[in-house]
Amino acid sequence: MELLHSGKVRDVYADGEDLLLVASDRISIYDVILPTPIPDKGKILTQLSLWWFDQLADVVPNHVVSATDVPAEWQGRAIRCERLEMVMVECIARGYLAGSGLRDYQRDGQISGNPLPAGLVESSQLPEPIFTPSTKEPVGGGHDAPLTFDETVGRVGVELAEELRRVTLEIYRRGSEIAAAKGIIIADTKIELGRAKDGTLKLGDELLTPDSSRFWSADEWKPGSLPRYLDKQFLRDWSSKLTDWDRTAPGPEIPDEVVEATRNRYIEVYERLTGDTWK
Repeated sequence: MELLHSGKVRDVYADGEDLLLVASDRISIYDVILPTPIPDKGKILTQLSLWWFDQLADVVPNHVVSATDVPAEWQGRAIRCERLEMVMVECIARGYLAGSGLRDYQRDGQISGNPLPAGLVESSQLPEPIFTPSTKEPVGGGHDAPLTFDETVGRVGVELAEELRRVTLEIYRRGSEIAAAKGIIIADTKIELGRAKDGTLKLGDELLTPDSSRFWSADEWKPGSLPRYLDKQFLRDWSSKLTDWDRTAPGPEIPDEVVEATRNRYIEVYERLTGDTWK
């Protein structure tokens, strides 16, 4: 096997015609990999992604070849995948006002060219989910930048841009319905899509995980306040209180109690969504 790429979380290996996608316990915030791992994180992300790929297989096909035909040392955290030619656009759906979307709305009254009604507050549910794509920058290449739909068309063409929007919003809609039945709000999510050899558009990377999505506990949601996070936003909030870190590498060490609290959130969202106990 040949290591092709080491990302913020995943390492990608070539194995014949296939790729092996191995999720590490690394965690990043603000595009900076922190020096402290979160135990079991890679396995949780992998198993939750596999669960979602099964749940949403009728919406769009995915890149999974096998979750078991992987080296023994990577069992549980690796997926054997089909090679895709990835679309160089981050596909993001938002159903609630939070994060950078909130900041854009407060400044412009819109997000990525999507106008929104006046009077919304933090955590407000949007009138309908919106597609807010961004650029996809390589590790160390700077922060992803928002794109309007017209800018996305300029990058990939109108036909593919419309398909990216359709698939992203349908993934979000269906995923949100499933999560809502488990008492979880998916405020927003990011997916990655690519072309298979035959031209089929397929899901790649991860799907609806605490790294790629903003999960809230539904029974604690109220517009104007922040619900309890079940994702890595908890870690971002911890880092925002640090006075000696400017959000550039190297990142700060994570205290043991913050590591444990972060890990517990990943486990909680896995167990609530899948109904399985994390072992």
